[in-house]
Amino acid sequence: MSKTLPVLLSIPHGGTKRPPELDGHLCITEKDQFDDSDPFVVEMYDVGSMVQKVIKTDIARAFVDLNRSLQDLPPTNPDGLIKSMTCYQKPIYLEGKSPDDSLTKLIIDTYYKPYHREIQKSIRELDLQLCLDCHSMAEIAPEISPDGNKKKRPLFCLSNQDGKTSSAEMIELLADCVSDSFSIDKNDISLNDPFKGGHITRTYGGNPIPWIQIEMNRSLYMSEEWFDHDTLTIDKKRLDELNHMFERTLVQFFNKINY
Repeated sequence: MSKTLPVLLSIPHGGTKRPPELDGHLCITEKDQFDDSDPFVVEMYDVGSMVQKVIKTDIARAFVDLNRSLQDLPPTNPDGLIKSMTCYQKPIYLEGKSPDDSLTKLIIDTYYKPYHREIQKSIRELDLQLCLDCHSMAEIAPEISPDGNKKKRPLFCLSNQDGKTSSAEMIELLADCVSDSFSIDKNDISLNDPFKGGHITRTYGGNPIPWIQIEMNRSLYMSEEWFDHDTLTIDKKRLDELNHMFERTLVQFFNKINY
């Protein structure tokens, strides 16, 4: 398939940078910041000009979470848009240095709103047939997660808010393509469990474009075979392999719907 696929890929948790606006406020370690992120998702999901649009960020999730609503803030939710601690309950800010209202507004205006404006612009201006919100998930759930009491997660979780953001047929077809392209059993792909689709999927999905959240288990690339947990370095060939598998997934999906 040579023509550009009518797909938007959103990669909201792929950033690694610290906002300069937070200089002097932070106590989070590099390791804790890494553990709170979706490591290497840009390398795995960004297929460039093969699709109509890829939207991503360079700012780490620990500092502004683009997959949260504007009302989702601490102390009500310490893992909200602006966090007070990581998903592993590690502190992010020095004591007394959490962002005040003014700094919170600056961070939101600088990093959060432009990302969502880009999504909205793409929906208006592009002829899209599918949008995917692309993530990774820890092999074992953090305690604060919806499945925090479970031992192990599936290799993939695809979610559409139980049918609200795409048809059942579409998410089943995507699961079939993932199974084939990544050479994994269909039983290792879960639908809407443990995740049903985050803020981005809920907000934009089915309005009118089908939207599916995709979560890849980090065991597929952060096992000892490919990843050094001491240096946080990875075998880039493995990331390239997964990227090609994801490309095949998209191509197969659109071949099957006779695009």
